[in-house]
Formats: sequence, C-alpha cells, structure tokens
Amino acid sequence: MVTRIVVIDDHPLFRAGVIHVLQSAPEFEVVGEGSSLEEALTIVARASPDVVLLDIGIKGGGIAAASALSQSCPSAKIVMLTISENEEDVSGAMQAGAKGYLIKGISSTELVRVIASVQKGELYVMPELAARLLRRSQSAKSNILGGAADLSGLTYREHQIVRQLARGLTNKEIARQLNVSEKTVKHHMTNIMQKLQVRNRVEVALVARSAHPEFQTTARM
Repeated sequence: MVTRIVVIDDHPLFRAGVIHVLQSAPEFEVVGEGSSLEEALTIVARASPDVVLLDIGIKGGGIAAASALSQSCPSAKIVMLTISENEEDVSGAMQAGAKGYLIKGISSTELVRVIASVQKGELYVMPELAARLLRRSQSAKSNILGGAADLSGLTYREHQIVRQLARGLTNKEIARQLNVSEKTVKHHMTNIMQKLQVRNRVEVALVARSAHPEFQTTARM
C-alpha cells in the first residue's frame, strides 16, 4: 500500500529535496506541499494524507500546525522535520500530536525508514533528543542511571494506558482501544505522571521504554 505524504516547509529548495527523496521510494507518494500553517490545513483537508512532514519554523508555527492537524485530521501521522534541537520544541511537538521528531540533516535512507515506521504506528524521537528529554526529569534521570524505571506502583489499567501511550496513541485513541471515556484516560494519565514523577506524556513513554524492552518494538524513542 502506498503511503500518501504532504510536505510543509518554508524553504522551497529544501522542500524540493525532501520531495525528491520521498518520490524516489516506491512505497511513498507526495500528494501536496506548502509553506505555512494555513496552507497545511488547506492541503491536508483536500488531500487526506497518511503522513504530514512539518517544519517547526513555518509561518504560523509548526507546533501550532501539528496541534490543529491532530484535531482536524486525526488519521494523519505528523512527523516534525526541523533544525530545532530544543527540548521544549520536542516536548511541545509530541504533546501537540506529532508521532515523530527528526532533525534536518538526517540521511535519506533514515528518513524513509522512520516515516515507514511511524505509518505503522510507531513513535519516534531521535535517540539523542530522547535522552535529553529524559535528563530534564530528575526522576527519569535517576531511573535510567539506576538501570530501569519502576512501574510497579501502577495499577493494571495504568499499565494498559502506558503501553498504548508508548505506541504513540492519543488519549482519544487509547479510550477507544480500552473502551473507556477520554475523561477516564486523562484521569489515569494524571495519576501515572504523579506516580512516575514526570511532567508530560512524552516522558511517560520514555520512562516506560527504559523499564520494558518490549516497548522498544513499538516505540523507537
């Protein structure tokens, strides 16, 4: 099955290069391109892509675009492709609904591989950026240095939610998978973050990955 992709980047030359790489892969088809939040919303609504590549620096803001697209076209997987290595940008993008975060300069082979893995439902943050996010949380840092994060204090339902989160699912998708309300998932997520002493969903997924190797098969972070 061909993966339909929209590329949103405000640098025409770079955008053309990315499109060339993607079009060279037989499993991909580029169905639209643009340079701003406004164009992203219009193009995605028209093209209904499987994946949207977004640059943080676009007019209107890439993180704002990720958030808006997550609401207007939840079936599209959002992957950030940017020069920003700022931890706040990484965390903000993932919380806005992005399923992947890549730095410009990535090889064409790796770009193709990551997009394919995200399309399959995996969550990806470049390893060096994922490590920085972990270091931002003192609890997560001590867990990693100590060998493994402790999830033993979580209830069975909280374990289920963490597993789905590590796969990259949103609260709404988790609720659907577990046949509960989205409000219930949010309540459990608050408890999970308190128990693990982390600040957001991204850090929950990272801690889960450090604790259970099996999470690595579904969440490359």
